[in-house]
Amino acid sequence: MQQSREDDSKGRRGCTYSSCVFAALLFVLASGWELSSASAPSSEPSAQSTISVRTELVLLPVRVTDAKGEFVPGLGSDDFHVYENGQLQKVTFFRKEDNPVTVGLVVDHSGSMSPKLQEVATAVFEFAHSSNRQDEMFVVNFNERATLQPLGGKQFTNDAMELDQAITNVTASGETALYDAIVEGFRHLELGTHDKKALIIVSDGGDDASQHKLSQVLKLAQQSHVVVYCIGLIGQTLEEENPGVLRRLSKDTGGIAYFPDSAESVIDTSKQIAIDLREQYTLGYIPPKGKGDSSFRTVQVKADAPGYGKLHARTKPGYFPADEQHPSRDSGGKAP
Repeated sequence: MQQSREDDSKGRRGCTYSSCVFAALLFVLASGWELSSASAPSSEPSAQSTISVRTELVLLPVRVTDAKGEFVPGLGSDDFHVYENGQLQKVTFFRKEDNPVTVGLVVDHSGSMSPKLQEVATAVFEFAHSSNRQDEMFVVNFNERATLQPLGGKQFTNDAMELDQAITNVTASGETALYDAIVEGFRHLELGTHDKKALIIVSDGGDDASQHKLSQVLKLAQQSHVVVYCIGLIGQTLEEENPGVLRRLSKDTGGIAYFPDSAESVIDTSKQIAIDLREQYTLGYIPPKGKGDSSFRTVQVKADAPGYGKLHARTKPGYFPADEQHPSRDSGGKAP
């Protein structure tokens, strides 16, 4: 994949390609996937809520490629070496590629999205009919308020009509509370039944209405086991655009930020996100006790298997140890 289709791409957000972004995104997530339903109703997000984080196991999404940049399947736990702060750790949890995923789709519904909602509805239909029953999905819509969309009293769904309504029943208007929406996405992912979790964010990275601060969102990402992918719709010379936020969130969690510049590259980007999620290993280890040390811990994963030559393993660069609970509000500013 060319770098120009990732962080360094320069987008032109015209109505033609940006209106198909959501359709392509949902189609991509649906490629060979499936969504299972849960019976408990979801609750409304609260700006003052706390977010529970499990600390007994560090889980790492890892994608392994060879010298040609192609994914390497079929590796075992013995083919990986995990280091925390330079010290080798024992892998106690291992899952091979193409495991079920809990996915949160965070969709911008600020005023500029109004003409694009029909495209989203079409994409939802395609997604629901191309899915895998073991995966789970939910939707967080946001303008000046982040809202976890009701799904017929369920936390997750695979019903085409429910997903369609979750997108189209919200009017596109108002300002942008991106940080609030991301926090709500992280919160709801904890209710998922799968170890593998991801957020897909569609936004220009700007925020002018959130109660949560950027530093809190970044630290929450570094405390979680969630992979964040971003599709950045930028290029309109708007003051509120902040692609650096999208790059930072993706890099800190082992995901990728994309900035497509045409309808064709949007489709390619969406396909690549689906492939990337399905071509991952999940490694886990019990972190060494830090005796109250809450500083950032670096993580490195090395893969080495006979017959493959030099391998590259992509994962998150590290994490902050999380308390049992931490407040959902903090102070902070713009990401570089």
